[in-house]
Amino acid sequence: MEEFKELFEEIQSSIVADTFVKMTFSKPIRKNDGLRNIYVRLVTIQDQQKFQFTYRNKTNDVVKNFSMEEALEQISDLLMNTFRSAVVFTLPDDIQVFVSKKKAVTLKKVAPSFTNKLPETHDRPKEKRAANREYLFHLGVTDKEGNVIPKMADKYRQINKYLEIIEGLINGAKLPKKIQIVDMGSGKGYLTFALYDYLKNDRHKEVSVTGIELRDGLVKYCNDVATKCGFEELHFENKLIQDYDNKKIDILIALHACDTATDDAIAKGIVANASLVICAPCCHKQVRQQLKGTEQESPILKYGIFKERQFEMITDTIRALIMEKHQYSTKVFEFISNEHTRKNVMLVGSKTTKKVDAKDINNKIKDLKDQYHIDFHYLEKQL
Repeated sequence: MEEFKELFEEIQSSIVADTFVKMTFSKPIRKNDGLRNIYVRLVTIQDQQKFQFTYRNKTNDVVKNFSMEEALEQISDLLMNTFRSAVVFTLPDDIQVFVSKKKAVTLKKVAPSFTNKLPETHDRPKEKRAANREYLFHLGVTDKEGNVIPKMADKYRQINKYLEIIEGLINGAKLPKKIQIVDMGSGKGYLTFALYDYLKNDRHKEVSVTGIELRDGLVKYCNDVATKCGFEELHFENKLIQDYDNKKIDILIALHACDTATDDAIAKGIVANASLVICAPCCHKQVRQQLKGTEQESPILKYGIFKERQFEMITDTIRALIMEKHQYSTKVFEFISNEHTRKNVMLVGSKTTKKVDAKDINNKIKDLKDQYHIDFHYLEKQL
């Protein structure tokens, strides 16, 4: 285990300093084995501290508890034989671990993702699993016995990943006692139901969730499922995003709202002074349609696939800058692996009280628009 000496020292130091949050393993070497990720956290069992490993398989989870010595052996074995990378989350830093095909180990420290530790109680409600829930059956994710239907395995994984992300965002946000959430472009409601169930039944929070969806058939279907599940504070409305006029929004969600519908949703969140704005943008047409001869100025834009990706980045960067101008701390990250979908970027804004230099941000936006000959960004007009 000499290759992991530095890593083990970091883990042990974080335990001693009481700054260890969790550890995750990703990028499995053999994807056909069905083991997708492993999540490690500290738990207290009969007054003894243990490392709890949650082995997340394609259709089920397996949980095992280890002592410090056993856990380090497991970590070594997993990084040598099962996974290419891992992240140790601590309060001072995130420690990224990479293992090459030749078994060379590289560590890199980056800014921390967490400001608080996770609870160590062993018998707490399972916060990130959406297993054996009634709504999953009604939405066609599981069968009557609670088993994940094979063709819905990716959707099940997406739901669990979504809840993991929400966990961290909720923990770091300043929210009222009763949380008002609006999910704009809720579709069939997989993630809307999961969020309501997680906050209401696992976190025991007072919460009201509204799904906004243009397709009337889906609205009726989701309201029927909500009734069957007894979800009294979850309901769906049939309307355009821009027609939603409730000014009380604590968390605004817009996952895969097409093109400028994402901007309509962000604008609603900003105007409502929402504590959290969570988006997964798609179909970036509005900026792309304004191209004026940029192919001649940038060889990257000569190729269609690169042009598409470039203007996705530009569109979302301007969105993030506009949110920052309105006192949101923003971050952009991969929601789920792009082996499942290319629509995998999540843009999150957390409301802050920090003063911002609006003039400097405006200059950055102007420079981007000038560089790529963009006349306007739709979100600017909405605000």
